[in-house]
Amino acid sequence: MSRPPLPPFTDFTAAEKARLAEDAWNSRDAARVAQAYTPDSRWRNRAEFLTGRLAIEAFLARKWSRELDYRLIKEVWAHAGNRIAVRFAYEYRDDSGSWFRAYGNENWQFDDEGLMARRIASIDEHPIAAADRRFHWLLGRRPDDHPGLSDLGL
Repeated sequence: MSRPPLPPFTDFTAAEKARLAEDAWNSRDAARVAQAYTPDSRWRNRAEFLTGRLAIEAFLARKWSRELDYRLIKEVWAHAGNRIAVRFAYEYRDDSGSWFRAYGNENWQFDDEGLMARRIASIDEHPIAAADRRFHWLLGRRPDDHPGLSDLGL
């Protein structure tokens, strides 16, 4: 199964790959998102280590059952060959109504078919007041005219 754009990445295709990942994650559909990874993909997410699509799908289902009204923006930091580094921020609320913003960096490595074989994520988060939220689009894909991370000063 091919998942364009394929490596080696250009500035344009790296940005396209990051936007496709952002769109998928904003769907909050764990099964859909997991299809972007190789069957034996390896992840580090904070201090959690995962291997394989099934583990990734289960992780994401747990994540989005706790992180409500999740909205994410990704931005390419650098790329070379079959690797892309992105920075990201996302906002969510918990079941008590408290809001949070998380910031992080991801290092991605892709196979020749454009599937992600490795994902290394470092993430920090902090509580925010509802009035301090910056991601205000309807749930789902971020509108093309919504500011990105740099435009928001994040």
